[in-house]
Amino acid sequence: MPSALTDLSRYPIVQAPMAGGASRPELAAAVSDAGGLGFLAAGYKTPEAMYEEIKALRGLTGRPFGVNLFMPQPSVADAAAVDVYREQLAGEANWYETPLGDTDGSTDDAYEAKVAILLDNPVPVVSFTFGCPSRAVFDAFAKAGTLTVATVTSPAEAQAAQWSGADAVCVQGIEAGGHQGTHHDDPYADGPGHGVGLLTLIAQVREAVQVPVVAAGGLMRGAQIAAVLAAGATAAQLGTAFLVCPESGANELHKRAVTDPVFPGTELTRAFSGRPARGLVNRFIREHGPYAPAAYPQIHYLTAGLRKAAAAAGDPQGMALWAGQGHRLARELPAAELVELLAAELDAARASLKPDAAS
Repeated sequence: MPSALTDLSRYPIVQAPMAGGASRPELAAAVSDAGGLGFLAAGYKTPEAMYEEIKALRGLTGRPFGVNLFMPQPSVADAAAVDVYREQLAGEANWYETPLGDTDGSTDDAYEAKVAILLDNPVPVVSFTFGCPSRAVFDAFAKAGTLTVATVTSPAEAQAAQWSGADAVCVQGIEAGGHQGTHHDDPYADGPGHGVGLLTLIAQVREAVQVPVVAAGGLMRGAQIAAVLAAGATAAQLGTAFLVCPESGANELHKRAVTDPVFPGTELTRAFSGRPARGLVNRFIREHGPYAPAAYPQIHYLTAGLRKAAAAAGDPQGMALWAGQGHRLARELPAAELVELLAAELDAARASLKPDAAS
């Protein structure tokens, strides 16, 4: 199903916006120039820093790209539960010789200011995570000529995004690395029995809405891209696959951990941020994950210093090593080479499905 979104790039390959430094301008430019759609991640950045990254990216490529925003979060944290978790992390603070963070930081990620900048200086695509903007916001971006994408994790969220005016939805399966983009964080939904796999979720969403679908979650090979396109998606979004590229701004310890057999698997955890996020299972997750409260972004602020100190000490066991379920399939290639390889694999997979392929 063609769409205005897929017209922006030669291949139906989107580089996921990875907040925390991985999605820097060099990576987005390399992906866009190679025929994919590169993305910047504005999450955790100031509006000024977001603007400077957009300027830098425009200086590197003339191709279309996208910017991802975090939606403001409701104040649902239990202060007592946060205090208990603070006490539990006291030993980590002593070990890394760094104080725990102040949990009274902003919960809106400067959303309004970032939206204002993007309306004054439009970019080709803006996507949203952790919620759905109002119709007024979607209409404003449409008037500015910007395509909009809402991250969704259920048919109901996809319907809300379509009703509000999103041009497309990014369907995020349970396999995805990093934070789950649920619109409403429900601690009662934690556990192995919850969450829907990507292929099933694509089918559910395709029957619920008419807007184009971008598929995300554990995708690492061109044959997987072919599978989600066959399931009804118009494009595939990959994060972990690009995390290990030299253009990625991810910490080198993080990049190495993705394919290190010391970290054989992933799980969803609230340990680092207070919101479910998939990462490589390390000591910090094992020791603190079961006790972390549903308190985002308060826990994110609380552990920020610990994560930085662990990285500075060369200790991946104390870092948030976000990765999808397909992490062991990561290939340490320049981003442009990876895009071309994925496109070749996609073509080969499509050719093998043609009726005359066996003749």
